[in-house]
Formats: sequence, C-alpha cells, structure tokens
Amino acid sequence: MAVDESKLKELLGSFVTDLGGSFQAVNAVIGDRLGLYRALLAVMPATPAEVAEHAGISERYTAEWLKSQAAGGYVSYDPATEHFSLTEEQAFALAAPDGMQIAAAFHIPVAVTKNVEPITEAIRSDSGFGWHEQDTELFEGTERFFRPGYAANLIPEWIPALDGVEDKLRAGARAADVGCGHGSSTLLLAASYPNSHVTGFDYHAASIDQARKRAEEAGLGSAATFEVSAAADFPGTDYDLVTVFDALHDMPDPLGAARHIRESLRPDGTFMLVEPYANDKVEDNFTPVGRLYYGASTVICVAHSMTEHPRTALGAQAGLSRLTALLTDAGFTQVRKAAETPFNLVVEARP
Repeated sequence: MAVDESKLKELLGSFVTDLGGSFQAVNAVIGDRLGLYRALLAVMPATPAEVAEHAGISERYTAEWLKSQAAGGYVSYDPATEHFSLTEEQAFALAAPDGMQIAAAFHIPVAVTKNVEPITEAIRSDSGFGWHEQDTELFEGTERFFRPGYAANLIPEWIPALDGVEDKLRAGARAADVGCGHGSSTLLLAASYPNSHVTGFDYHAASIDQARKRAEEAGLGSAATFEVSAAADFPGTDYDLVTVFDALHDMPDPLGAARHIRESLRPDGTFMLVEPYANDKVEDNFTPVGRLYYGASTVICVAHSMTEHPRTALGAQAGLSRLTALLTDAGFTQVRKAAETPFNLVVEARP
C-alpha cells in the first residue's frame, strides 16, 4: 500500500478537528447547563474568576472551559489583558436569550451517545430504535435547534410563500401541526394568527405534555391544543392547513402519513411540508450541512423509521425530487418548492 503523505495529513487534520469537536459538544452542553455563556456575556471582558463567581461554580474548571471555547472560536481571548469576551456574533449565537442558542444543538449528539449500544445493535440486526426510546435530552436539543429557524422564517417568509394561506389564517382557519414535538411551530402559528385554531399532534405522549405546558405558559391554551396521535390517523377533517416540520422523513410510513394528510384537508386546503435542506444528488450533499444531517439521520431518523413497517427510512436528506414523488403518489396534484434556507426546504402541496 502506497500512502500519499499529503492526503494522509489532510485526513488526520479532519480527524483532529472532529475529535476536538466531540469534546466541544460535551463542553458546550456543560456550558449551556451551567449558564457559562450567559455569565461571560454579563461580566465581560472578564477573567475566569469573574465568570466563575457570576456563574457560581469552580474557578479552575471555568478557566479550562474558557480556554477550550476560545481555542474553538466560540469565545474571544485578549492575550494582552488575559480577559475573555464574546463578539456580537458569538453573543447572538450562544448567549443572548433571544438569539440562536446554538450550544443547545450539542444536546442532540450527546443524548444519542447515551444509547450508542442499543442503536449499534439495531443497526447490526436491521431493526429499529424509536424516537421515544432516545434520551429525553434529545427532545430538548432538537426543539432548541430548530426553534430559532422557525421563529426567524415561519411567519415572515414561509407562510407568505404559500398560495392564499396567510389570508385564511388571518381570517380564521383550522390547522393541524403533525409531529409537533414540544410545540414550537404550533405555538408560533397560534400566536401569530389569533383568529385561527391550531391542533398539534404527536405520537410521543411526553412531548405532548410538554407542549401543553408551554401553551399554558404562553397564554395560548385555547388557541393551540395538543393531542397524542400518530401522523397516519390523527383525527379531524376539513383542515385549511396541515403542517409537518422536520418529521416526515422520520416516519416508518411517510407515504401513508401523506395520504392521510391529503384526506384530512379541505378541497382547497394546503399541506406545508418542511424538511431538512438537501440536494437530489448524494454527492451534492457532501457539505457541512449535509454531513450534519446524514450523521443525525443514521442514528435518529433512519433508526426510528425502521421500527415499523413498511420501514421506508426516507432519511433526512431525501431531496426535493423524492419528496415531490412521494407527495404525488399520496394523491397531491400540485407540488412545488415554496421556500428554502440553508437548513430547510419548504414544500407546498395541494389536493
């Protein structure tokens, strides 16, 4: 075997980056849990001692944590003063209460590692590992990862991109949010269109409990209701709008779910499907975002889809062509891409 030294060094460089990133995930979760990003924001520029005092934790641990964050570019360091701080961008991404809170996304891989043995066995035996079997930290991380994108895009961009839907919601529409999880998307719709009523459905009872709690806290208990139900048999008909946010590809039978959604809509109703962004060709998804989604899909999305027949395992990188074909097979006659972001595709389907 003739090893190309330059290619080997390039590979090892990627390896070191990834291995460091693994520890970044752990440290980001710890920082998120302990409020260290917020503590730094409150007292910066600051020494480790000042950050530790504000956070109420150990100075020695804080010093090491800050150095690891600075080495990864998540925190800024001034060698002249030996103080740490956050740039405006770092603060918005990591510390601001109304910012992106990207550290929360690291809860997802950390949660998955807690079940690496049964997931490995599921892969070995060609079986499945259900969403409900995952560690509860996964549910929190997933909701906090997607919520900022929904908050930034759903009302100002995605809903207006749908034909006639915004007018219906303003006037008073009947909507269903299928696979709603903790209800972020449901509550955004309910808060933005008070004349409409939105029902969130999810098969996972614990997530529905959390969604109901959040609705009450937000004062939206009457505008948004939540029920435990699977995508293929949620109750109700004559919906003006049915939405699925980043969940169809996880389902064992996405075609069956899409058929039921079509049957639940009014003749002039709309199905808004939001899925992870993907190109149609595999090689075109060899990007940082594609890598993220393929990795998560292996241990979360495909694993859940393999739990029941027909075990479609659509995967988080299905792409517009496959989604369009699936929706057409489900009986939708009009399917188009309505919008996109670096993380999401938004597809409009009509009966």
